[in-house]
Amino acid sequence: MSDLTRLQEGLRYPFPEAPEFGAMIEIATDIFWLRLPLPMALDHVNVYLLRDPDGWTIVDTGMGSRKTKAIWQSLIDGPLACQSIARVVVTHHHPDHVGLAGWFQTEFGAELIMTRTAWLMARMLVLDVQDLPVPETLTFWRRAGMDPVILEERAKGKPFNFADTVHPMPLGYSRIQEGDVLTLAGRKWTVHIGNGHAPEHATLWCDDAPLVIAGDQIISSISPNLGVYATEPDADPVGEWLEACERLARYATPDHLVLSGHKLPFIGLPHRFQQMITNHHHALDRLYEYLETPRTAAECFSCLFKRHIGPDEYGLALVEAVAHLNTLYRSGRAKRQLDENGALRYSRP
Repeated sequence: MSDLTRLQEGLRYPFPEAPEFGAMIEIATDIFWLRLPLPMALDHVNVYLLRDPDGWTIVDTGMGSRKTKAIWQSLIDGPLACQSIARVVVTHHHPDHVGLAGWFQTEFGAELIMTRTAWLMARMLVLDVQDLPVPETLTFWRRAGMDPVILEERAKGKPFNFADTVHPMPLGYSRIQEGDVLTLAGRKWTVHIGNGHAPEHATLWCDDAPLVIAGDQIISSISPNLGVYATEPDADPVGEWLEACERLARYATPDHLVLSGHKLPFIGLPHRFQQMITNHHHALDRLYEYLETPRTAAECFSCLFKRHIGPDEYGLALVEAVAHLNTLYRSGRAKRQLDENGALRYSRP
C-alpha cells in the first residue's frame, strides 16, 4: 500500500508527542509549535510562532491568565529575545485564542491582524461586563430547557465575562479577509474564511508548502464546539460550519500538515473533512428521528452526544444541542413550540 493510499484512508500524526507547556517544537523551517494551558477539560491550546527577519509573528495567544502571561514572558526573555514581537495573527475571537492579543499590542507594539468580525466581537465582549446573567440569557436558557435547578443556580451566580480572561484591547487592528495573502516565515499564506465555530474564522493556507494553520475550524480528533448563544438565538452555526467545510475541502490535499488550535498536528486533510461532514450529517439525522416525540434542547443530549454529560460539560452541550435543532428547524425538518414552562419543544413537521 502506498503512502498516498494510507493518507487517503486515515490520518497521520508526524509529531505524536506534544510539547510541554511553554516549550517550542520546530515543525517546519522557522515555524514553531507552542502549547499553553487552559483551566478546563480541554486543558491546552496550540499557538504557533513564525520567524522572519523583521521579528516574530505569533498566531493565537492563549488565554489572558497570569500563568499564560508568565510563560510568554519567560519565552520573550529567553528563546524569543533575539527578535521583537512584530505581529499577532488571531484566527478567531474566543478567549483562548485572543486572550493576550491586547497585551502584545500595548507592551510590545505588535501589529494585530484579524478578520473584522473577529476583532469587533472580541472588543465588544471585553467591554460587556455583567455581575449577574442578563434577562435575555435567562430567557435563552429557559427556552433551551435548561434543568431548573441549574438555571436557578446560574441565575444567582456571576457569569463568565470575556474580560475575565482577555486582556483589554486597544483601538486599532489590521483587517484580513478572504483571499488576502500574508508573508510569514518566508512563505506566502492565503487567507480562507471559515464559519460555524466562530464568525469569520481565519485559516491560513501556505502557497509554498503543504501547510495549513487552521485554528479551531479543523481539528484532528474532536469536532469544534458549534454553539448558539443569547446574542443570536436563531443562529445556525452547524449549517455555517458544514458550508465552510465543504468549501475549504476544495483546497485540501492528502499531504497537507494541519496545524490546529487543539490536539495534534495531522496529515490527511481530505479524509478529515469528509469525516467531520459525515459525522454531523449523521448527528442531524439521529436528531430528526429522535424528534418523533417533542423535545427540548436539554432533552437531546443522549441522542447527540451518546454519553453522559456532566456539570462541567453542561453549558457547551446545551448550546450545541440548540445549534443542531436550529439547523433542522431552519431547513424545515423540525417545527417548534413554546411549552407551559417557556421552553421550546422541537418535533418533526
